[in-house]
Amino acid sequence: MSQLNPAHLGCGFNRLPTSVRGALLALFGEAAARVELIERSWRVRWHPRATATTRPNRIYLRHTIEDFARDPAVVLHEYFHVLNQWRPGRLTRLRYVIEWLRRGYLNNRFEIEAREFEAANLWHFHRLMARAGAAASAQRAPERHVDA
Repeated sequence: MSQLNPAHLGCGFNRLPTSVRGALLALFGEAAARVELIERSWRVRWHPRATATTRPNRIYLRHTIEDFARDPAVVLHEYFHVLNQWRPGRLTRLRYVIEWLRRGYLNNRFEIEAREFEAANLWHFHRLMARAGAAASAQRAPERHVDA
């Protein structure tokens, strides 16, 4: 994993497991490190079945960062909303509400896109997590000296 300037990290990114951080950086680039993760947010209460909701550069979580990180599909889905929809300005509160009123939650284009991205990239994300986790383990492993 590249060295990121701590001043540019989003609140909570460093609390994600190394494997998840590495996979997010590999898939989304360093912008992923600047997304803020807000635990136990009141904003999620507006969405009764949701475990997370997003706004520009933020993911609001119903529970903890650790709970969020345990579900790679949700991680991918929410980071997609933030980095591929909110960040370029395609998703706004008004556009989302209009889409939700017209088509409902499941059939609105923002959710369809996020689910499609999630489905298309979940296997790859798991592989990236495994690779990042292995690299982190190798860095932590002490060197073995074998005397002949």
